[in-house]
Amino acid sequence: MKSISISRRYFISTLPFFYSPGLLAEILSLTPKQVEGPFYPDILPLDTDNDLIILNDSLTPAIGTIAYLSGKITDNKGNPIRNSLVEIWQVDNNGVYLHSKGGSRAKQDTNFQGYGQFLTDSKGNYFFRTLKPSYYSGRTPHIHMAVSVKGREKFTTQCYIKGEPRNQRDAILKRVKDRKARESLIVPFNPVKGSKSGEVAARFNIVLGKTPENH
Repeated sequence: MKSISISRRYFISTLPFFYSPGLLAEILSLTPKQVEGPFYPDILPLDTDNDLIILNDSLTPAIGTIAYLSGKITDNKGNPIRNSLVEIWQVDNNGVYLHSKGGSRAKQDTNFQGYGQFLTDSKGNYFFRTLKPSYYSGRTPHIHMAVSVKGREKFTTQCYIKGEPRNQRDAILKRVKDRKARESLIVPFNPVKGSKSGEVAARFNIVLGKTPENH
């Protein structure tokens, strides 16, 4: 894990959360599980924090539309799952994964972290600063996500952009046959009010099954 300067450590620890009204129900619908895919990093980067835009203490940010991705990890009764490890990985603005076989290395944006981790807080919240996902051949834009909770199998899914035309043709997304379940994976990436650089924010909640008794 890298050494973070005081100013950057403060930035990462005080990043804002973007909330939207939650679903209040006795039993929540489970988030559909999706394939991990072939491009989970084959070698994890030295930098694995929740800010994918800046590597270590570099002054050069990744190219693309900055996106603030936040959400809550809960069980199906709405109870927050704290201390769960949330991982994300995705292509850079050129459609290249961090994985060594995930696209042309010549086109890779070496300033984009490509992978990040966050340990949920006491209310089950997570937060990342990353890029709005880009298109690459064969897939609609998406962000891969994984949640690891003590006492249960690692959960993987994918987050998609609401209003993206390619969603209708994406083979992986179409595997989720239930319409309501499929739509739960698709969230709006809304403009951040007051942002002069076109930043966007998305809220993606993940509902897992019953929390293990030993959690």
